[in-house]
Amino acid sequence: MKFSSAEEKRVYMTEEPVRKLVCTLAVPTILSMLVTSFYNMADTFFVGKLNTQSTAAVGVSFSLMAIIQAIGFLFGHGSGNYISRKLGAGNVEEAENMSSVGFFTSFFAGAMIMAGCIFFIEPLSYALGSTPTIQPYTVSYLRIILFGAPAMTASLVLNNQMRFQGSAFYAMVGIVSGAVINILLDPVLIFVCGMGIAGAALATTLSQYLSFVLLLIMVRQGGNIQIRFNNFKPSLHFYKEIIRGGIPALFRQGLASVATICLNHAASVYGDAAIAGMSIVSRIMMFANSALIGFGQGFQPVCGFNYGAGKYKRVLDAYWFCVKFSFMVLVGLAVVVYVFAPQLVTVFRKGDLDVISVGTAALRYSVIAFPLSAWIIMCNMMLQSIGKGVKASIVSSARQGIFFLPLIAILPYFFGLTGVEICQAVSDVFALTVSIPIGMSVIKEMKGEDTSLRDTRKN
Repeated sequence: MKFSSAEEKRVYMTEEPVRKLVCTLAVPTILSMLVTSFYNMADTFFVGKLNTQSTAAVGVSFSLMAIIQAIGFLFGHGSGNYISRKLGAGNVEEAENMSSVGFFTSFFAGAMIMAGCIFFIEPLSYALGSTPTIQPYTVSYLRIILFGAPAMTASLVLNNQMRFQGSAFYAMVGIVSGAVINILLDPVLIFVCGMGIAGAALATTLSQYLSFVLLLIMVRQGGNIQIRFNNFKPSLHFYKEIIRGGIPALFRQGLASVATICLNHAASVYGDAAIAGMSIVSRIMMFANSALIGFGQGFQPVCGFNYGAGKYKRVLDAYWFCVKFSFMVLVGLAVVVYVFAPQLVTVFRKGDLDVISVGTAALRYSVIAFPLSAWIIMCNMMLQSIGKGVKASIVSSARQGIFFLPLIAILPYFFGLTGVEICQAVSDVFALTVSIPIGMSVIKEMKGEDTSLRDTRKN
């Protein structure tokens, strides 16, 4: 749906039936997340045709890419959450200033990360979990892909700001276009041009800059607030709001990266095949998880706009719809993935029985607990969207931080390689026990503040 002004969009976001609204916004965000995840998997797929070390190197490098993405999510979610609440309250000028602060700061941060990581690239590759046999491939991949860091961080800000304004379709166009180009360039640069793993990195970097340019064009469509340099007015107030709204996303994505690094180190004890197998599982689970996150991202602008407008009943109706629907879908998906786990792993590393064995076991353990993510992810997104930064940070840190990090040190000690394979599933169970009471406390708080809910109970 096209809008000519921010006010017209505000009315739509606060009055359209919530189930229809969530689904309308979720379709493009799910597609964006799936395609983005798919082109991340494309590197693993095409590089897997080279050798085990290249496959492992992409998996090792992905943890650094996740850190760069985490910085983008910090500024994107932090500014986007604030923008949606201000637009819901009708304060367009404040939203415009925040939009520019989030965008320009993220671009500068990406440039600083690029410079620092390239300078320390060789020790960095070992720190990420490379073995001596994997390290040359990791360095070759990172040397090129790091040049895309500024475009990556800034693109994530543009994508999230548009999404939080209810313009998920325009955000999707920019992200998906870059992903398609990456998928097309991968086989050409890797095999036709003979660049090997460096070709995969170049394909990703070029696609990042293409997405960046397209998103700059898309932000001018659909009644979105405009990013202008004269609105770049950095202040302590804005950065506090970015941290409050974005730190849960930083923790979620950043700790996922730290968890991947620790996972690589734990798996390295069992050889390159173990690292490659766990890397493949990480990509498959990331692909499945991206659909859930995409659905939750359709909920977030609905949550932010209506919370800012004081319409808490609409927030809660949307929340419960998302939790119930996503849980049912994840149960079905878990059954399918469990049954076809060997075939899924084989797609990425055909003929390597050690990699397939590790990957199959780890994938099956992971999907058993996967439906629990319906509550964990939706709870995190609700808390983040309404500005409950501390509680959102606790929930976002639980799965791959508070519980995963100690478990990845403890479980392999007692169970060997199986301990590495079951770590994420065990962590998910513990994360659920934390997120339920936190989420319910905020739900009760909103019920107490919403007069329409009190009137409904009286009647």
